[in-house]
Parts: sequence; C-alpha cells; structure tokens
Amino acid sequence: MATDERFDDLVAEGATAPVGGWAFDWLAGRATEERPPWGYARLVAARMAVADAALDVDTGGGEVLAEVPSPPRLLVATEGWPPNVPVAARTLRRVGATVVAVAPDAPLPFGDASFDLVVSRHPVRTDWRETARVLRPGGTFLSQQIGPGTVRELSEAILGPLPPPADRHPKQTVAAATAAGLTVVDLREATLRTVFHDVAAVVWFLRKVVWTVPGFDVARHRPALARLHRRIEAEGPFVAHARRFLIEATRPA
Repeated sequence: MATDERFDDLVAEGATAPVGGWAFDWLAGRATEERPPWGYARLVAARMAVADAALDVDTGGGEVLAEVPSPPRLLVATEGWPPNVPVAARTLRRVGATVVAVAPDAPLPFGDASFDLVVSRHPVRTDWRETARVLRPGGTFLSQQIGPGTVRELSEAILGPLPPPADRHPKQTVAAATAAGLTVVDLREATLRTVFHDVAAVVWFLRKVVWTVPGFDVARHRPALARLHRRIEAEGPFVAHARRFLIEATRPA
C-alpha cells in the first residue's frame, strides 16, 4: 500500500472511532502512557471506604468511580460534557451513584457542607470556592490534575512552537486552594512518557483530549498530521510527556 493511502486509512480510522466516555481502551496497541506512581484509583477507593457522603466532579464516563469496591452511603457524580452524562449514568449504576449534569463554570448544585469527600480526576477547571463550600468541616478534596504543558511535544507538532504554559502550575493550584480556605496536605508531581505508534492514535487522542490542540480539525490540520505520519514511519513512535500532579486538601474542622 502506498504511503499516502496508508495515511488516509489511518486518519479515517482515528477520525471515525467513538470517543464517548473517558476510557482510552481504543488506544490499546496504538499508544501508551505511563501511570503516575501514587495510584489515584487506589487512593480514591481507600478514602471512599471510610466516607459517608462523596462527590466525584467531572466524572467523565464514570470509569474510575465505578471501580470503587466499597462505595459510601451517598455517592454523587457531576459531568459537564453532555455526551458523557448517559455513559456515566450507565457505568455508575453498579456503585449506586447518582449522576448530575452540571454546565461548565456553573456552581455545584448542592448545599453547603454536603460531602465529607470530594474527588476529581483531570478536572477541566477546579472551582476552589465551590469545592470548599460543599465540603463538610474536616472533609477532604483529592484530585489528580493535568500539569502545565502536558504532551506539549504533540501540541507543537500540530501547531508549531508555543509560548511557555501560563496555567495549571501546581504552585498556582496550591495558592487557589489556600485562598478558598482549604489546607493543602499533599502535593506530588510526575512526568509520564507518552508514546504514539501511528497517526490514527494521534487523531483519536486529539479528538478526545480537546485541550491538546484547541479547535482540532482533521481537514485543517491535515498537513501537520501528514508530517507527523511521515516522521513516525521514518523514525518510529512519536514520544511526548504528560504531566500530572496529585493534590489533597482539607477543610479545617
């Protein structure tokens, strides 16, 4: 098969595969990403086991929350991307969680001091004042967040050179949490090797993780995708680096 035909087939495959929910199973055999050393799902499960009422913000398709072996008495999840809401509702039936659609940047639709545990994996944005408001005194917020310049190498392969990242820095996050009246008790950072084996994986990833290349469009970015495809064909898998950090904060009793 000619190289351009292979490129067309790979792009079409990545452009048509479903991207609903927040699982990345479609990338099996096509892309890999190292896992953070702290084991977010394990930490969440341990805290859920001793919680009375818990909230998962930006649950995606509910994939992480659904694996909690001992859910609390009250378990609620919010999601802001409409296609994910029914996916999460189906996924989270097994743990008895209620899924609430919440528009981006809208206040959390819960009363003050409603939860003793709030968790969030890769939130679009953390509203620290709302988080502090819905936490009970002595309650905990635990979150794995996306760090500054994550997979920057991929962003620049499509968009060209970019300025240094201005946000998502852990120190900024600690300052925001503190300003909202929370006490940060844990902060850990990790840089994770991320490998793309073909351009189909790149296209699918950019459709799903939309902040990597804002406004990504297969037709508009086709020349950059073609360059990346030729690079992978000539040099082997494309390597980028994801950045993550874990933050745990408490509301003073």
